[in-house]
Amino acid sequence: MTLQVVFHAPTAEALTRARRNLLNFRAAEPDARLRLIANGPAVPAALDIPDPETDPYLRVCLNTLQTLGLENTRGLPEVAAGVVELARCQANGWQYIRA
Repeated sequence: MTLQVVFHAPTAEALTRARRNLLNFRAAEPDARLRLIANGPAVPAALDIPDPETDPYLRVCLNTLQTLGLENTRGLPEVAAGVVELARCQANGWQYIRA
């Protein structure tokens, strides 16, 4: 059975925790499907603080980008609405972990 886990980072501090949690999870379960959703204050932190190990799993919330007037200058993958993506993942059997 392949585990599917979505990590939720709603704040800058949570983004730091989520990145660490994701790396720990990946080390323990290398075949797991992992995703990290950043919304709210985590989005500017994701743009300002690159992490080459976890950025491939990261999705930033387009609603937050627009609300805060930010440009995704790093070209990170975007989701239209972080909360909708979290719900979609859970509806498709992904396990939710809030950092």
